[in-house]
Amino acid sequence: MLVVADNCDDDTAEIAKANGVEVIQRTSENQRGKGYALDFGVRYLEADPPDIVIIVDADCIVHDDALNRLAFECISLGRPIQALYLMNSPGNDGLKTKVAEFAWVVKNWVRPLGFLRLNLPCQLMGTGMAFPWLLLKEADLSSGHIVEDMKLGIDFARLSKAPHFCPDALVTSTFPINAEGVKSQRTRWEHGHLGMIVKEGPALLRESLVKANLEQLFMTLDMCVPPLAMLIILIFAMSLLGAVLALFNHQLYPWLYVWSLLVTMAISVILAWLKYGRNILSISHLIYIPFYVLSKIPLYVKFVVKRQVEWVRSRRD
Repeated sequence: MLVVADNCDDDTAEIAKANGVEVIQRTSENQRGKGYALDFGVRYLEADPPDIVIIVDADCIVHDDALNRLAFECISLGRPIQALYLMNSPGNDGLKTKVAEFAWVVKNWVRPLGFLRLNLPCQLMGTGMAFPWLLLKEADLSSGHIVEDMKLGIDFARLSKAPHFCPDALVTSTFPINAEGVKSQRTRWEHGHLGMIVKEGPALLRESLVKANLEQLFMTLDMCVPPLAMLIILIFAMSLLGAVLALFNHQLYPWLYVWSLLVTMAISVILAWLKYGRNILSISHLIYIPFYVLSKIPLYVKFVVKRQVEWVRSRRD
């Protein structure tokens, strides 16, 4: 076990050393971000490299036999493996965080599981990730990209070594208690995701088609699906626009088509809740989802007027 204490101002290194764990420390005012920390750790391992490297964030809990499952799948397939990574709402937290927990389940469990059933790859999720050493040592890690995990997964797909999902390996974490930490974390995730769609999505799609790289194509298409709240906003906005156009040109088909998307989205959310979300939200709480979606509008407006482009560590308490 190797702990990378990166730009830490707490007792991480001392606590890890006291428990007999190997620790390396990195401090840099200019190069901040998880990618730099990962690169620092990988470069350290080069002196005596392992066959498999499993990366877990320090705020996560690794359950049951997760490490063995990840290592076994990684060796068997010879490609990156992603564990099932879930975020839990802390204690008696508010309904908004409960809805966020359910949205996380849809993104990190339901969708990757569907891709697995179709024998398709999945996105990397930042923690609970296993890599063959020969692949990881050549990866472009040293960047300040705010969604370094998503970028890394796409990079491997370009090499026809896209990650695969392992739902039998469970890793969990908890949403920050600190309100500022929650806001910072969500802004980094969603601005980073949207930035990847806008900046790199079209080029990645074109490249995957030219090279006939199906792994890259499906991962890019999945990446280009915006965050759930924004997807609902976009479909609803299109339905309103379709209704306005129908009034002027008397063509109902475009309006009905967009509304069919809205109905399909609603059915999908309900089915996901029935199978995976009833322990998180009660049926009465589902009524809050539209209000949760509306509360995300300022975050998306900020993406347009003042996008977050630098990696910022979230305060957790």
